[in-house]
Amino acid sequence: MTAPIVRFAPSPTGRLHVGNVRTALINWLFAKGQQGKFILRIDDTDTERSTQEYEDGIRTDLAWLGLTWDDSFSQSDRFAEYDAAADKLREMGLLYPCYETADELDRKRKIALSRGRPPVYDRAALALSDDDKAKLEAEGRSPHWRFKLSGERIEWNDLVRGPQSIDTSSLSDPILIREDGSYLYTLPSVVDDIEAKITHVVRGEDHVTNSGAQIEIFKALGGTAPDMAHTPLLIGADGQGLSKRLGSLSMGELRAQGYEPMAVCSLLAKIGTSDNVEARESLDQLVAEFDFGKIGRAPARFDEAELLSLNAAILHGLPFEAVKDRLAAVDPRAADETFWSVVRENCSLLPEVAGWVETVFGDVTSLVDAEDKDFIATAAKLLPEGELTGDSWSAWANAVKAETGRKGRGLFMPLRKALTGQEHGPDMSALLPLIGRERAMARLQS
Repeated sequence: MTAPIVRFAPSPTGRLHVGNVRTALINWLFAKGQQGKFILRIDDTDTERSTQEYEDGIRTDLAWLGLTWDDSFSQSDRFAEYDAAADKLREMGLLYPCYETADELDRKRKIALSRGRPPVYDRAALALSDDDKAKLEAEGRSPHWRFKLSGERIEWNDLVRGPQSIDTSSLSDPILIREDGSYLYTLPSVVDDIEAKITHVVRGEDHVTNSGAQIEIFKALGGTAPDMAHTPLLIGADGQGLSKRLGSLSMGELRAQGYEPMAVCSLLAKIGTSDNVEARESLDQLVAEFDFGKIGRAPARFDEAELLSLNAAILHGLPFEAVKDRLAAVDPRAADETFWSVVRENCSLLPEVAGWVETVFGDVTSLVDAEDKDFIATAAKLLPEGELTGDSWSAWANAVKAETGRKGRGLFMPLRKALTGQEHGPDMSALLPLIGRERAMARLQS
C-alpha cells in the first residue's frame, strides 16, 4: 500500500464530542500505522454558524488528545475552486437548476409515497425551457442546483463493510448548491479530496448512501474516488443514541472533569472492535494494534462508566513527575510525591485529589458513633508520641487492641472514621503520617 492520505473534516459549529473524535482517531491511527498523512480540514462553508472560537476549540481538543495533523486548511478560503468545479459540471450538463420550493418538494415526496413509489426527485426541472426559467426567476424564485446522476450501479469495496453497491437510479439527484448560492457539503468535499490527493475516506456509516453520488462527482471532475471505510455509529450503554448527551460528552467537558486523554483514546479505539477494551499507555500502542478488519458491524457501545474505569487505571499508574504540575493547579499542598503515592489509588479523576487534600490537611468532621466515644478517647491517649511513621498505625492499633479488647472492623473502622471522616480511603498506615500527630490528636479529641 502506498502511504495513505486521510482527512478529518469537522465543522466549527460546535465542540468536538466522542462521535467526532472516534472518526478522527480511526483516521489518525490508520494513517500513522502506514506512515501516511493526517489532514485537518475545517469545513466552514456555513459562514453564519461557523466561528473562530469553535475552530480554535477543535484544534485544542485534537492537540489535547495527541492527534496532531500534518496539514490543515479551511474551506472558506476555497470558494473560487468550488465555483470553478460547479461551472465545469454545468458545462457538462451534469449540474442543472431547479425551482421547486421546499413545500412543493415535500408534496411531491408525499404523493410518491402514497402511490407506493420511492420518493425520488422526478427531474421535472430538466423539462423547463429558458422561457420557463426566466418566468420563474421573474417571480422571485432562485434555483437550487442538482447533480444529474447516471442511473448506473456504483460499487466499491468498503474497508469495514465489505463489497458495497448503490443503484443511483434509486436516488434523488443530490442538491449541491442552495437557493442562496451556498454550497452543501458534497461538492466542496469532493473538490478538496481531489486536490489534497486523499486516498481513503473514513467516516460514519450514516454517509454510506451519499457515497454513490460522491463517487460519480469524483469521476465527473476527473478525479479518482478514494477507498472508503464506513464505521458503525456510537450508541450509549443503554443501546440508545448519544445525540441528547453529546454536550456532556464533548472533549472540553471531559477535559474539565479531569479525564485523561489516553482514557478517551483507549476507549474510542477499542469499542466496537474484536480487541479487549483496556487502558493503553500510548497512542503508539494503539497505532500498532489498529486494523480495519477488527471493526465489527454492530454499533459501538460507549459507556461512561467504562471510560471512568479506564481513566482510573491510567491515573493509578501515573508517576508523580507526570502529574505534579496538575496537582499543584488543584492545590499546592497536593504537589507532594508521598501524598500522590498514598492517594492516587483512591482517585478515578485527578481533580478528586482535592478531597484528599482536605482529608489530610483540612478540617475534618469526625464520624464517631455514640457507642464509640469512650473507645476513641482511650485510643487518643495511646497515640504514639513524636513523629508518626509508616509503622505507627500498626503499633497504635496493637496498643488500642490490647487496652480495649477490640479487633477487626470494630477496632479499625472507628479509628478511620474519627481521623478521616470517611469509611473508605487509602491504607491508614500510609495516611496517618501525612495527617501528622497534631492533626490526628485534634480529630480524636474533637
